[in-house]
Amino acid sequence: MTGKHMLDGLIKWSTRDRWVDHFDDVLADHVLPACDEIGLEMDEIVAIMGEELFMSTVWACAFEDFLTREFDDGDNAIDDYLKRRGWKETASVRTYLAALRRSTMSLYEVSDIVPGASFRARDLRRGGEPILISERSATRSLKPWDRIAARVVQVGEKMQIGGGMLVFERDTADELLEALHAHETLGPDERRQLVKDTFGDEIDDDAIAALSSTETARATASLLSTFWLIDVIGRIEEPEIPDLRNTEGDELALCIARYPFAAGTKSSDISAVLNAHDEFYRAAKTIWNWTTSEKPAAAHDGQQPRPSANLETWRDDGTLVLGEVKLEKRTVVLSANSRERCDRGCALLSGLLGSRVGEPSVETQTIEQMMAARDATHVDKVDLSEDEQCALIHAQMDRHYRAVLDEPVGSLGGLTPRAAVKTKDGRDNVIEWLKLLENRTAVAGDDNGAMASYSFGWMWEELGLNEGRR
Repeated sequence: MTGKHMLDGLIKWSTRDRWVDHFDDVLADHVLPACDEIGLEMDEIVAIMGEELFMSTVWACAFEDFLTREFDDGDNAIDDYLKRRGWKETASVRTYLAALRRSTMSLYEVSDIVPGASFRARDLRRGGEPILISERSATRSLKPWDRIAARVVQVGEKMQIGGGMLVFERDTADELLEALHAHETLGPDERRQLVKDTFGDEIDDDAIAALSSTETARATASLLSTFWLIDVIGRIEEPEIPDLRNTEGDELALCIARYPFAAGTKSSDISAVLNAHDEFYRAAKTIWNWTTSEKPAAAHDGQQPRPSANLETWRDDGTLVLGEVKLEKRTVVLSANSRERCDRGCALLSGLLGSRVGEPSVETQTIEQMMAARDATHVDKVDLSEDEQCALIHAQMDRHYRAVLDEPVGSLGGLTPRAAVKTKDGRDNVIEWLKLLENRTAVAGDDNGAMASYSFGWMWEELGLNEGRR
């Protein structure tokens, strides 16, 4: 991120006796509330996170907060440094430090990412139009609609971000916004104490009353670190298992049912039964796709697929493949990607095949085992190139999301996206739904390049919401 190397001189300066205690107090503001909440000491938090991550996130945010504060004597570390050592810095560094001195930590929503160049940031706390940020390194890790805490500084005609940046989970960002808004409604006495803690006891009541929303926001900069730390430590200590589900809302698990042939049964007997029923489409000499023309229920607010897009298969006519039936060495083998589908398929096959087969044995693979086996067995079998794999997955996602536009979505009050956009509130809800959909797919794309490159632009355009995609 921009600005880290520009602070080298200031970092050394802050270790002087005059400033070291002040910085320690600011760092404590950023860390100790989280320590109290989760029952850990600061050194334990550093050990859990790792020193490198802690220093590049919380420590960096605390240090930039320290650089904006005025202490009991009215002094500020940047002012003091520039006065005594500013002659050693270049003009660009002095300009950057002066801008950082006036900066405010806020929560932003990211859009229009151009890797290695820029992104737009909408201030979720103070509102206004998105700001074009010139940035290189951060753009390579940010995803569309990420929510970040950062300081935006203007250097010349360009807007940049400081060295401390925190990327928030969406739910945590929502909770943080509620807390920040609650601070804005503090009573006079609480507000006065909060501001004095940040700007120093010398500031009088008239000056407090005249402070802008930006200046009072500076008083709660440490709150952003607190929320981020509590969330990150919780996720490190108790990692969340991804809730991966198929298009019907079933939890993903690879289930395989094996039916032994009964005495006297031939493969041709089984083939004749399967060929006679529309649910089974013959894909090869001994393989049938078990399909359905019914649209799946709108599960999980239409957010499927996340990483499981390439674990579902649709035929060219848009019908969903529920499973596969294969003949193997006097055995009928049914495979499906959930226990519910497997049970449903077994009930169907048992009824159709009757006494031609014995009772099935069922094996189940966990998500971890299934995902590990997927890359080795799914795509490589047909020897697809990377571009062909990408095109196949994109086509599957197109078919899925085109169907979702006409299906009820829970977070839209049970309305379909096409119906919801007909009202103002509905349009706002659909915009948030699309942002969440796009962000989660981009995050899942860290492990799947095809998903990372998928464009949701057609959905925004088809729903008439292009103006909300900023």
